[in-house]
This record gives sequence, C-alpha cells and structure tokens, in this order.
Amino acid sequence: MNFSEIFKQSQQLCTFSPNGAYLAVCVSYKVIIRASDTLQILRLYTCMDAVQDIEWSSDSNFLLCPMYKRGIVQVWSVEQPEWTCKIDEGSAGLIQARWSPDGRHILTTASFNLRLTVWSLVNKSISYIRYTKNTKDCLDFSQDGKYLAVGECRKCKDYVSVYMVSSWELLKLFETDTEELSGLKWSPDGRVICVWEHCLWYKLLIYTMDGRCLSSFKPYEWALGVKCVEWSPTSQFLAVGSYDQKVRMLNHISWKSICDFTHTPTIQDNNVVVYRETVTKPELPDVSALMAQPQVFSTQSKYELVNSHPIELPFVQPDPEKPCPKIGVGWMKFSCDNKYLATVDDSMRNVLHIWNVKKMQLFVVLKQASPIKCVRWDPCHPRLALCCGNDKIYLWSPSGSVSAQIPNSSSFLVQSMRWHPEGSSLALISKDEMIVCYLDTT
Repeated sequence: MNFSEIFKQSQQLCTFSPNGAYLAVCVSYKVIIRASDTLQILRLYTCMDAVQDIEWSSDSNFLLCPMYKRGIVQVWSVEQPEWTCKIDEGSAGLIQARWSPDGRHILTTASFNLRLTVWSLVNKSISYIRYTKNTKDCLDFSQDGKYLAVGECRKCKDYVSVYMVSSWELLKLFETDTEELSGLKWSPDGRVICVWEHCLWYKLLIYTMDGRCLSSFKPYEWALGVKCVEWSPTSQFLAVGSYDQKVRMLNHISWKSICDFTHTPTIQDNNVVVYRETVTKPELPDVSALMAQPQVFSTQSKYELVNSHPIELPFVQPDPEKPCPKIGVGWMKFSCDNKYLATVDDSMRNVLHIWNVKKMQLFVVLKQASPIKCVRWDPCHPRLALCCGNDKIYLWSPSGSVSAQIPNSSSFLVQSMRWHPEGSSLALISKDEMIVCYLDTT
C-alpha cells in the first residue's frame, strides 16, 4: 500500500474516469485532469463559476461541470481542449445535471422539477419531458442504456413513462398503484422496473416495461416503510431496507421475501466474526522536550477479534418527538461478485454489517471506534473500504480486516472515497484535500 502526495480539492469533487485513465479534481472554478497512474496534470480548465458537481461521460471523452447557482452547465473535452460547450437554463433554474448512457446527451432538471430537458451534443437538438417528480430518485436508465424510466405526476396521479434513448420517443406510459411515488430502479437485466412509495407507506411494486404489475410487496402498515432499495448485480435478489431495521430479500421468481436480515444491538450467534477497532493513544513526552521540538501526534488503531458472546453493539435510541428519526437501514450495497451485502443502520453508525448472500445469514460485523462516514465496495474484487472521519482507512476482505494510517498527515481526515474502476487504487477525500492510495491487487 503506497500513498501519493496531498492535492487540493473543493466540495469533495474528485472522480476517476470510467476507462480508468484520468482523475478529475475540482478546485473552486478550476478543473484539473490528471493521469490516474502518475497523477501528472494533463488538462486544466477554467469554468465561469465555482463548480458544484462533476461527472464523466461513459466513454471518458467529456466532463460535465454544473454550476447550479448560476443555472449553467459547462462541458469540456479531454481529446479536444479547444472544444467548449455551455448550457444555460436561464430563469428556469437548475437543480440537477447528468449524462445519458451514450455520452452525447445531457439531462438537466429545472427548479421545482418543472421540466426535464435533453440536450444533444451531436445536432444541438433539445427535447423536453414534463410532469417529472423528484428526478434524483425517480429517473433511471436501463443498464444497457436503451431505455429511460421517469416517475411523473399527471392530474394528481403517479405514472411511469418509458422512453427510447436513441430517439427520446415515448414508448409507454402507465399508472402506478401508489399514493406518492418516491423512487424507481431498473433491474440490472432490464426485465422489470421496481417502484416504491414514500416512507409514510410501506409498499413496493414490480412492473414490466409495458406496464404489467407482477407483484405488490407490503409487509406491514401504519409505520414508516422503505428507506433504501438495492438490486443484486445478477438481478436475482432485490434488497429492501426499511425503518424497522430489517433488510428484506425478495427473489426474482415469486417476488416474495425469502429472508429478513435484522439489525439488533446484540450479537448472539457464535458463527458471526466480529472485528472491534481498538485505539491506543501515544505517550506524550516531557513538556520541555515538546517545547523544544514540536511534534504532531496521532492515535494508532488495529482490529481485534471478539470471541466472547453475546456482543453488545453501540446503539443510539432515536427521539420519537423529532422528525426523520435516525433509525433503519440507510445504506446497503452488494459486492461485485454478488456474494456479500454490506449494510449500515442509522441507529448504529459505528457498525458495519456484512451478510453472506449464499447462506442468507450474518457473516461479519465491523465495530468501529467512530461513526462510519463512507463505505465503498471494490468494483472488481470482493473487498470494501470504509472511513470514519479520521486519518485512517479501513479495508475488509473475506481473508481479514486491516486498519491503515495515512503517513505524515494527522490533519488529513478522510470523509469520502472513490475507487479506481479496476480496483487498483483509491482516492481518499478530506474536506478540502485528496490523496491517492495505491493497493496491491494480487
């Protein structure tokens, strides 16, 4: 494991290109393109204002730079630096911008979700999609990039519209059996679309592309419902995280729940491997020696296996008087090989659960000393990285778990991470700096 030098960045805008050749970093209104292996500067672009988001096109040739406050999007070309593009939403405002899968169209959302605009970089044509709901969760492309599903509200009723991406033609419009459509997701194989209700109702529906409802999943009523939804890479399972601290695994044949993963503050099963982070503070030298030669001290940490059961996990009881209770499964993600599912319950922010998908049971628990800030699976290998807002990075794989300290940088507090598409390196991001960690992939 090797670390690069520290570079400046702003708003945690740092991302690898899909082909893995470039690393884009934003510093206020400047966009820097570096070679991902040597970190040498290849391109430097100056935007009209501070950049608030960045996204690569699918072919890694273009970089999208939205400036939401000004309602402007600028697009830069890596291969042709002299080529420029500016999109101005004008008085309609701008709250979101993203690429289409072909990397030649840009989708922008106007303020208050008034409309969705499709801008073509090929022939400069413009298409409009109206009646859209929250485009952050109610807009999704199929994995093959051929279709776009959009959640809409027409005459106070929820609909899903399916568009052909090649021509942006409406193929199908069907009504959904929902009170307040909150989100939708295509299955990775493109066979079905999953839609779910607002958290006030627990209801999840499975539709085909032509609008046939295959299943309606409603495990309970009169309590907060769906919090997050995640497809497995093979489309065999649909994981539904909810406010009752459970993940329900739906199968792709009957669309019924085959297993419930319950997050409890006590681990009773002796077969569950529990890693506990232990922190040791360095001994402070004599005051006179410290005055003569100032030093920077940082804590040391390592993982220990916990063998004594039952094991108590840190749990924060939510306040029932406050809205948006910090409870329930707020994040989950499958590993690239579909063997593991990692989950984080919002009432146990210091704990990461890793479930064995084949055996449908809890496999590993990581008990951190500090609340978890970010968890990311390796895109090519069954291992994950997590950070806790300190100067350390934590790695887990089926062979074990390790805590690694960032050298000579006790003030570098990791807040987020980005994997290289090949899993060979990891960009570690603090509040206003970034560093690249190169890993051994053998």
